Amino acid sequence: MSNVRPTPPDDPIAFDAAAVLATGGMSQADLDGLTGPLEQARAESLADLDRWRSGEAGPEPLDPAFIDLPERLLADYGTNRPESELFAILQTAKRLREAVDRVVVLGIGGSYMGTRALFESCCHPFHNELSRGERGGRPRLSFEGFNIDNDSAQGLLDVLAPAERADADDLLTQWALLVVSKSGGTLETAVATRLFLRELADAVGHDPARLAERLVPITGASGKLASLAQTLGCPDVFGIPDGVGGRFSVFTAVGLLPASIVGIDVVRLLEGAAAMTRRFREAPAAENPVLQYVAVSHLAETQMDATIRVLSSWSNRLESVGFWYDQLLSESLGKDEKGATPLTAVTTRDLHSRGQQHQDGRRDKLITNLCVGEPRRDPLALPPLTGSDGNEDQLDDLIGTTWPAMLAAAADGTNEAYASVKRPTAMIQLPRIDEHTVGQLLQMLMLATVVEGRLVGTNPYGQPGVEAYKKLMMKRLRP
Repeated sequence: MSNVRPTPPDDPIAFDAAAVLATGGMSQADLDGLTGPLEQARAESLADLDRWRSGEAGPEPLDPAFIDLPERLLADYGTNRPESELFAILQTAKRLREAVDRVVVLGIGGSYMGTRALFESCCHPFHNELSRGERGGRPRLSFEGFNIDNDSAQGLLDVLAPAERADADDLLTQWALLVVSKSGGTLETAVATRLFLRELADAVGHDPARLAERLVPITGASGKLASLAQTLGCPDVFGIPDGVGGRFSVFTAVGLLPASIVGIDVVRLLEGAAAMTRRFREAPAAENPVLQYVAVSHLAETQMDATIRVLSSWSNRLESVGFWYDQLLSESLGKDEKGATPLTAVTTRDLHSRGQQHQDGRRDKLITNLCVGEPRRDPLALPPLTGSDGNEDQLDDLIGTTWPAMLAAAADGTNEAYASVKRPTAMIQLPRIDEHTVGQLLQMLMLATVVEGRLVGTNPYGQPGVEAYKKLMMKRLRP
């Protein structure tokens, strides 16, 4: 269901800063003046990969292996297919698709947000509402373990284990668990694992073999979750590679396994990510979307005091990409009392809530529009008013106007309004929303985050601030 064309094109995404330059807050000369530092930051980011591989990282956290991971996975799949990681992911996805009608992903932060971004951008917007046949035989996907919300967990349990249990042989009642945690020690995910593992055991009649088959851990080589997987005898256990941090893990089994289960073409996804990495390595700074995005973001912050970065998606389906990026940027660069604050918006929806502030509020924001060139489905057109021969809503002059045309008019009008009061507005242009394009976008944002860290002298890896709340929470639970 995720593929809408027999041979979808490989169009590149583009970054456009013309409207930012038009404000006068920065100039082309300012961008050109950053060429040297940007190229140095790119070289340092790539050198991190060499330092990590050689074991010369030293005491600082270093997780750069995401940079060439898509290329390595594709190369291994192409030359050593039956033994490759990607082949194993696809085989497990096939097994679960045939065995269950719902998969529950337990994880927090990068251990689930990347998966959610893939699911909501690349699948049918109402995937879980469709019948199994309409889903092409692919399971529904649900998320938990990212918060300690009593009623949310109870609500999902109501769906998984209704009071009147259905026929245990009915495929439509069967479900499985994917538990994602590199250490296995994150409390939110660990307590959810206990809860949902108990319900899964009930669902399979406490059959140890069936329980093991329905639980797929994605974890580190050692740790609490790895130990549990060994105890239960889980036949499929996937690793999170060394050198890949949680928020950079979307192109590991963390994202690829659930994506494949619901029918997302993960090969195309990786191909898009690999294409962006090649552009990042090879394109000169002036033509490099990663480096230009970093340059504009950095100059907006340092020269225009734009410490809030609004990623404004012009598609509902990319909202979770924004939430994923919020976490990526916050945890990577929000250190040493530095780092911009990211904010996700969906337009035109949020023009009716935040638009006033963006238009006339504090001048502390850089707005980056996430625009989509063409819809995946045939365009809707405004019909005549049903049930009336009149024109009560005064829209008859727009009959036949398509939804994409109306959205384009809204985008153009919004950008013109912002330009009239010199609000800095950049644009990331996506030709369409599909696996190849989403792969490019996620890799671009991860690379940009790391490059900006190296540009401003902040280590983009590690998350020291998060550890404090964990320790203090456990101190209250175990006084």
